[in-house]
Amino acid sequence: AVRKGRAALFEDCGLGKTPMQLAWAENVVRHTNGRVLVLTPLAVGAQLVREGAKFGVAATRTDKPGGAGVYVANYQRLHLYDPSDFVGCVCDESGILKNFDGATKAAVTELMRTVQYRLLCTATAAPNDYHELGTSSEALGHLGYQDVLSRFFKEDVAKDYLGWGRKTYRFRGHAEEPFWRWVSSWGRAIRKPS
Repeated sequence: AVRKGRAALFEDCGLGKTPMQLAWAENVVRHTNGRVLVLTPLAVGAQLVREGAKFGVAATRTDKPGGAGVYVANYQRLHLYDPSDFVGCVCDESGILKNFDGATKAAVTELMRTVQYRLLCTATAAPNDYHELGTSSEALGHLGYQDVLSRFFKEDVAKDYLGWGRKTYRFRGHAEEPFWRWVSSWGRAIRKPS
């Protein structure tokens, strides 16, 4: 992820996403002498700062970033930050981007577009279906969500027990292997430490 500069870590719970994202952010700070913003869900920011201290990475929660370093904010406070103040951004629990309302998702994606270094970390990258990885791809600056759908998936309409139609997606004829090859070019999925 450090070598790529724009990557995703899809790891099961307990495999060390927090120390990995802190080490990634610290490496970006050292390389650029700039600032990295770590976006977290509301209740996670303080824990991330404590974990940073535990691993020797100075992470600060503030609305007014100073010099080079790692800064932590929750997604709901993103509007208080100037994207031009940062060279990198980490989205902790990035799987929630799919569930955010349009304005928040757009703001996070726009911030990610403005920074050179981008990292997504989550245990639930595509909680409902693989096509949801398109939101991760878009935030990293790879294919947009709609492009992912049109390139790799075919739309179906599934009927529920009342006969109501709901959009679903399945892989196009021979698109599954190219899809996973493409995902592995920017993301890593980890199930166990070995």
